Amino acid sequence: MRVVYQASPWRSLIDKDGQLNRSAITAPLDDIFSRLFAPHLTLADSHACQLPLVEALVRYDIPAWRISQIIGDHNAWLYRQAIALSLNEMHAQGWGEPPVDYCVVMLGSAARYESLLSPDQDNALIIDDYPDARHVEIDGYFQALGERFTQRLDEAGIPLCRGHIMARWPMWRKRISEWRLQLEIWSADRRVKRVQQTNILLDFTPVAGNSALAEQLAESVAKTLPQASLFMDEMSVLLDELPVALDRFGRVAASPSSEAPHRHAINLKRQGLLPLISAVRLLSVRHRRQEIGTRERLVALSHATDTLSLEQSDLLIAAFERFQQCLLDQQRYDISRGQAADGWVDLRRLREDEKLLLKFDLQQVKRLVALAKNTSFS
Repeated sequence: MRVVYQASPWRSLIDKDGQLNRSAITAPLDDIFSRLFAPHLTLADSHACQLPLVEALVRYDIPAWRISQIIGDHNAWLYRQAIALSLNEMHAQGWGEPPVDYCVVMLGSAARYESLLSPDQDNALIIDDYPDARHVEIDGYFQALGERFTQRLDEAGIPLCRGHIMARWPMWRKRISEWRLQLEIWSADRRVKRVQQTNILLDFTPVAGNSALAEQLAESVAKTLPQASLFMDEMSVLLDELPVALDRFGRVAASPSSEAPHRHAINLKRQGLLPLISAVRLLSVRHRRQEIGTRERLVALSHATDTLSLEQSDLLIAAFERFQQCLLDQQRYDISRGQAADGWVDLRRLREDEKLLLKFDLQQVKRLVALAKNTSFS
């Protein structure tokens, strides 16, 4: 069973008299806009509009990868609102203005503007350097800010990260010099945990504060990591922890029954999307690229380096877009049935042509992973 199809408003663009029917085009979004921009709207109310917004955008035949960017734009706005409200509250309570410059960055899919429905929080704080003697005072201020804005986002509908990857925790709240030192420590050898933590940090984008601090951190990443050959080798080895959903005969394979909700389920996020994203990230870091989005990285790898041909890049971008579409369709279907939106896809809901394309796309990802693993980092 699929989500019921609704006719595209584009078919009403020209009426029977050959006139431009503007109201027919704007109608699906009018109600959403009135709700999104209603006075005294709470963050929770605004976040609750995302699903109706997605349904309206689907009616415009907008592809999932574009919809994910729009969701990302809205989530970034929710971040800025939560941070502004928290700063205003702290000022009213006598905390004063931020004692030094800072930058809140989103991490992971939010930073890549690739989130679909129901993402949790991943964020960090970059703080401008200050004397050690003022650490208790200044870090205390930003700890309070981190706790407040992440709590506001949680209450709005973007849950706290279960892995504690948030600015409220010292691990993800540091001075810019401490972030540089952290990168040097994490990349000094090939310890798995350190590589995993660095992987989390590699996808970041500024959302509030002084973005120059994020630019400085990006420059440090480009300078430090490509020279750390042991670290880069371990980053390559870690791709094995994200096996592509193909069996040894190259056929689409359902996920292990111990993990899957049923025997026809495939975790397309973990066994398709994440191997693609991770391999592209690895190659981008190797070539000192500072693009964050997966599509942008693929374009850069084919135009600014000799890593991928234009054909390979195009095939992988198409695979990425189809993965996003498949996941969004499944998430909308699950939500319509009162279930949680996650990374699982029911293979029974795919047509035969969709299954063939899925197999083809997964094969392209598997080749990319092999390419990334075989790239020399010495």
